[in-house]
Amino acid sequence: MQIHSLGFDSLCEDEYSLIGIHTTLEDYKLAYLLNRILGTSFSKSKKDLHIEELSKKTAFSLFNYSNLEYEFEWFLIANSSKRENQTESNELLLTTETKTYLIPEKKKVDFFIKISGNVSYSFVVKTIDKINTIDQVITSYSIDKNTLKSKDFLII
Repeated sequence: MQIHSLGFDSLCEDEYSLIGIHTTLEDYKLAYLLNRILGTSFSKSKKDLHIEELSKKTAFSLFNYSNLEYEFEWFLIANSSKRENQTESNELLLTTETKTYLIPEKKKVDFFIKISGNVSYSFVVKTIDKINTIDQVITSYSIDKNTLKSKDFLII
């Protein structure tokens, strides 16, 4: 009798494609331009993506779009989050800013687009070509999720 086993990793691993975007745009402006260029309908999620690590809570901006026709779910995720820290020193109020990255090994990436579902490589390439036509986008490219150490943070 043949016995098959499934590892825990295979149950948690969902199929998705990942695109990195370099831009100086704010999240809402990028979402608007992507909607115009790609024909998507990104809208701000009711809740941001919250990560709690080393007793620090961080929230990353999150937009989503569901394509019911092709059963794709798209997420536009900010890679960085800024938090202001205020300290008092000699009756002076000092403010410092702490920047946290969702995927620390990709610090230069400003936003990620995660497309859930089994998407063909040619579809991803066409999407990247369209994104690169936006004037304010410096570049965008496909990212191999298997090379990321922090890919668990992309589970939404």
